[in-house]
Amino acid sequence: MAKAKAAEAPELDPEIRGAVEVQLRHIDTLIPYANNARTHSSEQVAQLAAAIEEFGFTNPLIADEQGVVAGHGRLLAVRQLMKAGRQIRTPAGVALPAGHVPVIDCSGWSEPKRRAYILWDNQSAALAGWDNELLKLELGELAGVDYDLHFTGFSTDFLGELGFGDISGGSGGGLSDNYSRKIEAPIYRITGEKPAVADLLDETKTIELQDEIEAAELPDDVREFLLAAAERHTVFNFRNIAEFYAHADAPLQRLMERSALVIIDFNQAIENGFVRLSEGMMEQAELSKAKMAERDAA
Repeated sequence: MAKAKAAEAPELDPEIRGAVEVQLRHIDTLIPYANNARTHSSEQVAQLAAAIEEFGFTNPLIADEQGVVAGHGRLLAVRQLMKAGRQIRTPAGVALPAGHVPVIDCSGWSEPKRRAYILWDNQSAALAGWDNELLKLELGELAGVDYDLHFTGFSTDFLGELGFGDISGGSGGGLSDNYSRKIEAPIYRITGEKPAVADLLDETKTIELQDEIEAAELPDDVREFLLAAAERHTVFNFRNIAEFYAHADAPLQRLMERSALVIIDFNQAIENGFVRLSEGMMEQAELSKAKMAERDAA
């Protein structure tokens, strides 16, 4: 079949070209809107950062001389990535100048129009729905090629409800009948260069919290407890960890397996207690639910 010839772009007047071009601006010049009513949790910002690393910076911010109009969450994610020393790239993989992000200029809007768009941009996604059958079809195609479904933006619980994900439990709690319940050990092969240890985790939140704890006046035992608890905020990059594991020698690989950074054998996971921990958490959740039901009935 002959390939359709792409239409040639028309010659644009310089004034029009300047109005439609995406600009690059330094993040320090992009001031967030003080009354932005949309909230961005640390978990969502981390998801946005992961998506930017996976897909590149696909959606320019919208801003004028006053500051950001749309894209506050993406700006937070970019700041997090840059603080961690990550390179921001275009969807085609081209590295952007350090500290810069693509921006569409909306200068000229009236103040009411500007403020209305900030609300519209945040609310517009909630106005759309999903065709669940087509959604399952698309997710199934991605799952079939072992693509990480969390990059679609859906939560683990929602993916589980649709029949995707590693869901354990009794009747009704597992995968749908359309998908295999067989558990296969992943195969770790070298696919690129060995990542640096610094690229295996993000300790930004952990270090910030530990600095606050160190600065507070606390008993020594309380300080040690809080410092240990702060480690829970360390974010692991399991894609890089898998690549690092593939490059490691056998003794290091065994230590990584025992630390549950990778799981080679599901039975080994049971032996080391990782599955028992998960089951214990589920049992505790069911017990709490039962106690709440008893209290409400009293």
